[in-house]
Amino acid sequence: MNVKRITDVVGIKVYTDSGDYFGTIEEANLGENRIDGWRIRLSGEVIPLLNGARGVIIPHQFIRAMSDICIINKNFLPSSPPVQEESEETAEDLI
Repeated sequence: MNVKRITDVVGIKVYTDSGDYFGTIEEANLGENRIDGWRIRLSGEVIPLLNGARGVIIPHQFIRAMSDICIINKNFLPSSPPVQEESEETAEDLI
């Protein structure tokens, strides 16, 4: 087991478990002698998914692995907004 200091983890890249780049770790949130969560600065591609937020706090339970990179559970991300389909015009709509 490789133990890292929190200062060594700050700045590492964060990816989802499907391989998408998510952002970088900015700091750890500590509580009662343990890590509660991680503050992540988001990458440009993820910002629109999270309503323009530049950062997010991820609970530690969503971290899948951490070494030279960090891997988070993709289930943490909200699903993309549904695409609204244009309704087909019927003969009744045209009258």
